[in-house]
Amino acid sequence: MNRGSKKMQRWYFRSFDTTIIRVWSSWLVNTTSEPWDYAPANLTKLKLEEPDPNLMELLPRIHVLVISGGHWFAKKTAYLLGGKLVGGQLWSHKNLVGKGIPETEAFGIAMETSLSSIATDPLYKGLTILRTYSPDHYDGGTWNTGGSCTEKTRPAMPWEVSHNPHTELMRSLQLRAFANASRNISNGSTLRLLDVTPVFEPRADGHPGPYRNRDPNKITTRAANGRPPPQDCLHWCMPGPIDTWNQLMLQILREETSSI
Repeated sequence: MNRGSKKMQRWYFRSFDTTIIRVWSSWLVNTTSEPWDYAPANLTKLKLEEPDPNLMELLPRIHVLVISGGHWFAKKTAYLLGGKLVGGQLWSHKNLVGKGIPETEAFGIAMETSLSSIATDPLYKGLTILRTYSPDHYDGGTWNTGGSCTEKTRPAMPWEVSHNPHTELMRSLQLRAFANASRNISNGSTLRLLDVTPVFEPRADGHPGPYRNRDPNKITTRAANGRPPPQDCLHWCMPGPIDTWNQLMLQILREETSSI
């Protein structure tokens, strides 16, 4: 049974008496589109010190929580900290020029806020699994500047793997937040790490590429000038990576269940 909306979907499996919920929490913190100081209305503003209230409201009823995120910090946003505008992504103002915090720092603060809130919520006793930053495999640009994973049809050999400094930084911020939250758990909950970033850097073949579009007339090859077709090298869909992620997560669940 599937019920819900884009922000939250529920699947109930009667034979297992189990409900799986997908919560849309792009930034893991509270947001507002109201005008704030010199930031205009309808610009998404992240309250970096406040966890996502929708997630926190559900938390006491959750037995296993899987957190993943980070890529939405590339979207157009403004950052609020201590009630003040402190930075933004794809948005700026003369009062912020040269002194606003970057998206990576904002992401690190958001991760600290979210994991710390989960680890100390007195009503939550469940298992939290943090899945690290998903690596992309674009060449020649990013997701919105013509980057491509065209013709990557097999796992890369060790000497072919290119390490993305941005991806490594985002993962390191998650690891720092994870370590801090682990030291400060006060509610009896459990926090485990599902570190997929380095393991799946060779799996450029696991993305949908140009095949995400169902149009039978879609372009799937490079143009005569070498320009790649429109594609998605960020999400995953091909057999292999996602299957393995699920196996790793099930192993974590088995370990935690056996210790009870």
